[in-house]
Amino acid sequence: MESKNDTCEIFCFDEEKVNRIKREVVVTEGLGQIFKALGDDTRLKIIYALYREELCVCDVAQIIDATVAAASHHLRLLKNMGLARSRKQGKMVFYSLNDDCVRTIIEAALHHHQGEHNPTK
Repeated sequence: MESKNDTCEIFCFDEEKVNRIKREVVVTEGLGQIFKALGDDTRLKIIYALYREELCVCDVAQIIDATVAAASHHLRLLKNMGLARSRKQGKMVFYSLNDDCVRTIIEAALHHHQGEHNPTK
């Protein structure tokens, strides 16, 4: 049974504020795809590994206990989303995080996660 305290009893309290923010929230369009990419545990492990070091595809495969083909697939997706970048050196392909924004997201998520699991902080 839903409590009456969970919902408003009127249609719109501050129409000016609602209209202003409604125009502003369009900047979030497409952002869900980034969080969808980060929502996959394997890709999140890869992002964390790249947060620590630049890595070749075969080393990423070893870190995530997957085939080189699977690691390459995940890395390509992350690159196509703009979260990672690659550079070729001879026959090797190395991946790293694309920019500091990705680092900031990972650092913030880790900070939040560690705070959740350590309530004395």
